[in-house]
Amino acid sequence: MDKQKICIIGDGLTGLTTAAILSKQNLSIDLCSGSKKKSNNLDSRTTAISESNLQYIKNILSLSKHSFFWSCKKINLFFEDKEKIINFLNFDEKNKNFMHIFQNKDFKKKLNQIILQKSNIKLIKKDIKEINSEGSFLKLENKKILYDLIILCIGSSSKLYSKIENGRSIIKNYEEIAVTGTVKHKAKIENARQYFLKEGPLAILPFQKKSFSIVWSINKIYFEDNKHNLKKILMSKLITLLDTKKIQTIDNIKSFPINLNLKTKYYKKNILILGDGLHSVHPLAGQGFNLVLRDIKKLSELMLMTSKLGLLFKDSLLLKNFYNSRKGENNLFGLGINLANLFFKDYKFFSTFRKEILSNVKNFSFIKKISQTTADKGISF
Repeated sequence: MDKQKICIIGDGLTGLTTAAILSKQNLSIDLCSGSKKKSNNLDSRTTAISESNLQYIKNILSLSKHSFFWSCKKINLFFEDKEKIINFLNFDEKNKNFMHIFQNKDFKKKLNQIILQKSNIKLIKKDIKEINSEGSFLKLENKKILYDLIILCIGSSSKLYSKIENGRSIIKNYEEIAVTGTVKHKAKIENARQYFLKEGPLAILPFQKKSFSIVWSINKIYFEDNKHNLKKILMSKLITLLDTKKIQTIDNIKSFPINLNLKTKYYKKNILILGDGLHSVHPLAGQGFNLVLRDIKKLSELMLMTSKLGLLFKDSLLLKNFYNSRKGENNLFGLGINLANLFFKDYKFFSTFRKEILSNVKNFSFIKKISQTTADKGISF
């Protein structure tokens, strides 16, 4: 059977990871990134992945231990109650790491190195003029290119999705802004922390010995009122929360809106959506890229099985099977994280029993065990 030809559109974290993983199969891959020059390796944001997901990408990509993965055995959870910070739950793994954190730019650099060494990946830097699901082709400049499978990895707001989803999604505008930044310090901060503050959840994610990233999700009104003072406010909060004056600098402060967007339609004909375009979830649980990796893993397994059966992707049940196998977990995680965000907000409905629940949650070891297993390996259907 000749190599089937696929196209991956987008050279962000999802697109690069998908291309690198699928290159292990007998495929001809076009990786299309558009003609505009992008500073892909200057993405200073951080991403957290579970132990099982790290082992998967290390094995499939033949990665040795890399210094840009910062491993955490613990994550400590705190809740602000009447100006007091209460440590209500700690997750820890004695015999293995709980999570691994990396700066996007470092992983993208490694993925680009892998891709450049692959003879079955062709890089295309041209703008897409048309994407056609009926004819299964892309139009680049004046040239039509036919594919057996087209995978869209182009973020959450591309107009290309309108030809696939027809506006059908589970959508919620949180009216929140995520503020990210890189903190340099001289303290001993080795593990991740999540603070549920009155302004919104703030995560601390170490990625080097003397550096960590912050992700602070705050109300739009609070952001607008304080956007010119955010660095000063963050510095004061970190000194108080970490009980240290060894915070040196906060750099690379960026902000972006937070929305819940769960696609109810994953594909049309032989065009598939992956990444943020498929599911955008609240960042408080750090599960976004974990879901993406499990999507890529399942897609890779189904593609390999389809090829072994001698079937063409476009004439098979490949994308239908992918949809049926992944929609349950993606929706449960998205809606579950949404509920967790509501629980920690200052709503009267939850506030009456929230403190009592948090005071006793550490006594229920089965909840902790289920949470750890789910965060690591996801949910099987």
